[in-house]
Amino acid sequence: MLIGRGFGMYYYYYHYPVYYNPVPYPSYFPVRQYPPVNPELFHKSSNEMRKLMNDASIVLNQLADSVEFGEAVMSAAQESNEEEVKRLIQSTGISSDVDISFNPDNIRMEFKSQVDGDECCQLQISVRWR
Repeated sequence: MLIGRGFGMYYYYYHYPVYYNPVPYPSYFPVRQYPPVNPELFHKSSNEMRKLMNDASIVLNQLADSVEFGEAVMSAAQESNEEEVKRLIQSTGISSDVDISFNPDNIRMEFKSQVDGDECCQLQISVRWR
């Protein structure tokens, strides 16, 4: 089939049939061996993450339900009073370690937890206020 012409030469498109191989991998390829899994740390980390999510939910519920609490947090942030913002967030009754940063547009909370002395999980939340 003629599909184009360039510089006095003709280019032809040849159709070659596609053959289907029903065996996806020939038997001469070795089967890959994986080491056994140990879900202990994964299980512990998942439980710690559940606690972080509960603490984040407590903070978000307080911010959503109390206009006065949100106003106090925003006012302290506007004055760049990081200690007061952290004290207000901790006063909600959370038990997780939380790093707080803010700017004129939002507040960012990073909840962290450890398992067996190693940091296992973190949850970051950013709430916009302007």
